[in-house]
Amino acid sequence: MNDSKIIMFENRLKKNFKHLNKQAKRLGVNCYRIYDHDLPEFPICVEKYGPYVYVAEYKRRHQLSDDEYQLWMDESLNSIVKIVAVPLENIFYKLRQRKQGRLGQYVKMENIKKELVVEENGMKFIVNLSDYLDTGLFLDHRNTREKVKSISKNKNVLNLFAYTGSFSVYAASGGAQEVVTVDLSNTYLQWAKKNMELNGFENASNYKFVQADVLQYLDSLDNECFDIIILDPPTFSNSKKMNDILDIQRDHVSLINRCLKILKKGGLLFFSNNYKKFVLDQDKIHSNEIKDMTLQTVPFDFVGRFTRFCYQIKKAD
Repeated sequence: MNDSKIIMFENRLKKNFKHLNKQAKRLGVNCYRIYDHDLPEFPICVEKYGPYVYVAEYKRRHQLSDDEYQLWMDESLNSIVKIVAVPLENIFYKLRQRKQGRLGQYVKMENIKKELVVEENGMKFIVNLSDYLDTGLFLDHRNTREKVKSISKNKNVLNLFAYTGSFSVYAASGGAQEVVTVDLSNTYLQWAKKNMELNGFENASNYKFVQADVLQYLDSLDNECFDIIILDPPTFSNSKKMNDILDIQRDHVSLINRCLKILKKGGLLFFSNNYKKFVLDQDKIHSNEIKDMTLQTVPFDFVGRFTRFCYQIKKAD
């Protein structure tokens, strides 16, 4: 590995870490992204979770031999050890690539089960740094979760494609009257339940966990039963448990309109997705109050980096 390139990487990492670490401490956040493919020679994402670091390499076509690749990886990790001041054994490394035909984050990769509890805005969450491609907490939605919390008091909240339920925790923390958490995976639903319990939300009558295909679940509901809906679907899914194949560009209008149907008058839908080429088909959505909140919801550690789109869609009063 060219020494000048390693020095360039370390300088960028040092600059990012110094700046972001100060903001994280000020905001009471101990999990945040430090680096995300800033330099083409280092196509990795580096995130800090308390005393640990999670590194995900973006799969690429490179011209390196096996020995050269191993040297590149070793030097990259050693630079992280030096700059972020964590021991090598506290770094967890994954190769980020799509699993054919299904969602990468739903595929178990290992069975080490390195779990820890992290803090974010006064709330606690369980993350797993070893066994899955994603850790259990999508850091880029930190501000969106805060927005949901701020308007949840005495509201009925529905969290769809809920993953590990972080939006549910925020809604409950904001004083929601009811929180319904829906996901197809029982593994992630149980994880969501643990996250809720970790934060003191154990009232079974107020907090419901539903294992279901979201598309079928929406059709089973009566009209106008929720004040707030969080809709954060994958870009694409064809899980064996689903009856339909989900393609977010093709299907987003139908999904959004089905959500609007079960919102109370004046209710809000928060819709997000991370498809880079996504275009909102606004004319076909049954609402004339659609606000693009993408920039407004970008956290301090994601400024200048595309991660996803985010919209607030209101049902007419």
